Parts: sequence; C-alpha cells; structure tokens
Amino acid sequence: MTDQYFLSTADCTRKNIFPGVDIYTAAGEQMMLSLVKFAPGAVVELHQHDHEQCGILISGELTFTVGDETRVLQPGEMWRIPGNVPHTCFAGKDGVTALDIFTPIREDYL
Repeated sequence: MTDQYFLSTADCTRKNIFPGVDIYTAAGEQMMLSLVKFAPGAVVELHQHDHEQCGILISGELTFTVGDETRVLQPGEMWRIPGNVPHTCFAGKDGVTALDIFTPIREDYL
C-alpha cells in the first residue's frame, strides 16, 4: 500500500473491463473501490466472483440483474452482492458513473 492518502482518477489503476466500461481502482490492505464509468448502453456481461461487492449509482440509469432479480436503478440507489452470485448490468442512454467496493481485494483489477 502506498502512503498517498488522496487520489484522483489519474492516480488510480485504469482498466477497460468490458467494451465501454472503464474502472479506476484504489486499494488499501483489505478493501478496494472502483469508480466505474459506462458509455451509453455499455454492458457488464453476466459473471460471478468470490469477492463480496457493494456499490452505489452516482449518475445515470443502470439496469442491474443479481441472481434472478432485475431492477432499474437511479442515482443514490445501492446494491450488495455476496460472493459467487451471478450478476450483469447495462447503462442507460446517458451512460453511468458508479462506485463499487470489493472485499477481499480483486487482484485482477490492480
């Protein structure tokens, strides 16, 4: 872990995880967060992982499916996904900005 306490997106690890979906990741010793930016209509394909995930929609409209439940989320709405639960989502016409928090740290995002 670095001694840098304050970060901008330029200081974060940037990855394109799906077409039109970029993440900016910062991690401590036991948790990490990712600022997620979706282009309009971009899709996070169905997947699952061992990590517990919580998040909040900052802007835009996000259609999110977790397990068998689908919701259309608006800014300020949140999600929590236990490990190994399949999930997918797609951005509305204006794109999306969201924040995801993972534990343990997703090494593949660093």
